[in-house]
Amino acid sequence: MKTLLCNLLLLLCGSRLFAQAAPAGVGPGTSVSIGGGVALYKLQYGERWLGGAQGWVDANPYWWLGVEGEARWLRYHQDENTHATTYLIGPRVSLRPGNLEPYVKLLAGAGQFNFPFNYAKGTYLVVAGGAGVDLHLGDRWKVRAIDIEYQTWPQFTFGTMKSYGASVGISYNILGRTTKLSR
Repeated sequence: MKTLLCNLLLLLCGSRLFAQAAPAGVGPGTSVSIGGGVALYKLQYGERWLGGAQGWVDANPYWWLGVEGEARWLRYHQDENTHATTYLIGPRVSLRPGNLEPYVKLLAGAGQFNFPFNYAKGTYLVVAGGAGVDLHLGDRWKVRAIDIEYQTWPQFTFGTMKSYGASVGISYNILGRTTKLSR
């Protein structure tokens, strides 16, 4: 009877003997999010303020390191049909996990500029540095509370052109979870 009772007890509780402790910290792993928003930029050429739409994709193989690709179409508030479009990509580093996620980025790519009265259109190298803050709304949604960027167009027709601006938007995580870590 004692043997039967011991065997029964081992069968019922034996699975706990092979259990492992939960990891001390678990990260979110790989994530890919896609987003869009609005932007306002000041271009040095003609000292113009232009607004427009933008879209971006963030791919994060680690919670703190990722790649951002963005496209921006600055078409609003243009005069004489002067507008700009940029297509940039580069590394993005998140500085702190949590509901508020500050980040910095360094991007490079192409910028298309349409000169007044459609006189000419050119495509130029653009290098940009920026920083911002994302606000997590659960596991899938993030609000881009602010994104500030400073651009240099070093090969612009009339010498180096500089522009700066800010944008806001929202993104949806299509793969994995957002980069918010559990505490």
